[in-house]
Amino acid sequence: MRPDTATILRPAATASQLRFINPPGLYDPRANGYTHVVVVPAQARTVLVSGQGGENAAGQLSADFGEQLRQAFTNLRIALASAGASVHDVAKLTVLVVDHTEQRLALLSQTVRSLWPDGAAPACTLIPVPRLALDGMLVEIEATAMVTA
Repeated sequence: MRPDTATILRPAATASQLRFINPPGLYDPRANGYTHVVVVPAQARTVLVSGQGGENAAGQLSADFGEQLRQAFTNLRIALASAGASVHDVAKLTVLVVDHTEQRLALLSQTVRSLWPDGAAPACTLIPVPRLALDGMLVEIEATAMVTA
């Protein structure tokens, strides 16, 4: 990305009309799976999804971070669908990670890039934490989605 131009990414098949911007003067975050700024249209309906952990429908948690991450995103997709939204409507993610490491960041970045392969990933904040609500819970993902009528 040239430092004097903003990168504006437009997903090909988004229903939400979100606008993704990586402004000049900030590094290109796409390799890490997020966008610096997401602009939401005024007429959008807001969908707030509580933090989704890596537990399956029976409430069981794998001991493996990668498996919990996969399940947390599966749970997020289920929650979004219940409100008529998809991952392409997500404007902002907040990700909480227990015992954060560069290896866990790399796995998160890879997972996010696979869900948003066109590079138009949501704005995102990763927060390292000492623990989450449940013993053995290693990741929690909260989302704000915007759906246009």
